[in-house]
Amino acid sequence: MKQNVRFNFVNNAIIQDVTTKDSKQFHINVLGCKNVTFQNFHVVAPQESLNTDGIHIGRSSDIKIIDTTIETGDDCISIGDGSQQVTISKVTCGPGHGISIGSLGKYPDEEPVKGIHVSGCTLKNTQNGLRIKTWPDSKPGSASDMHFEDITMENVGNPVLIDQEYCPWNQCKAQVPSRVKISGVTFKGIKGTSSTALAVKLVCSGGLPCENVVISDVDLKYSGPEGPITSVCKNVKPTTSGTQSPLACASTAAPAPAA
Repeated sequence: MKQNVRFNFVNNAIIQDVTTKDSKQFHINVLGCKNVTFQNFHVVAPQESLNTDGIHIGRSSDIKIIDTTIETGDDCISIGDGSQQVTISKVTCGPGHGISIGSLGKYPDEEPVKGIHVSGCTLKNTQNGLRIKTWPDSKPGSASDMHFEDITMENVGNPVLIDQEYCPWNQCKAQVPSRVKISGVTFKGIKGTSSTALAVKLVCSGGLPCENVVISDVDLKYSGPEGPITSVCKNVKPTTSGTQSPLACASTAAPAPAA
């Protein structure tokens, strides 16, 4: 068994005051569950440990993760296809790869992702911040109604990231657009420090551009050697309001996809 704990088809449960340490792969895998709350949960693994996602959620609904600390080597929380009405609140994440929706679109017949609410969280020294990722040349799918609000970043790489050209190890046809439709995304009240100059990266599909993306009150600072803090947009025209640091869509020419 490579995962420390699996919750398969569990309904109406509260899991609290539990520590999971040094899993071989995912610490917690949640599949086919309904109305399950994780509270005062603690995940511990070395920063360099591969594929040790803290909590992975798939094909589940009404899942809550609250008052939780996750220190790991991969995504603190990863949200797979079929996840609906997921609430993540007062979670401290880091080290790790941040809070991720996806990657989506790799397999046929993936179910929609809908109703993801992340609020009041702190990310520290993570490789990524708030990330939505889909494969290029993907199978059809959708992800909608996703909201990130009141998030504090401390030395976080890629704090705000939509990446529909996610192609690790270049094992995909990066030039073929993703067929996962992303819509209804809000980034609001995002503050703190970025470890990369490119702090806001919204790279959407050329075949199905992102729709109804809102960037509001983003106040990020960067003081490293890469130059001034900046942002990039591709195949998306976000609605902006309030503080904009960096200025949203400072560039519309996206860089090459990161591995």
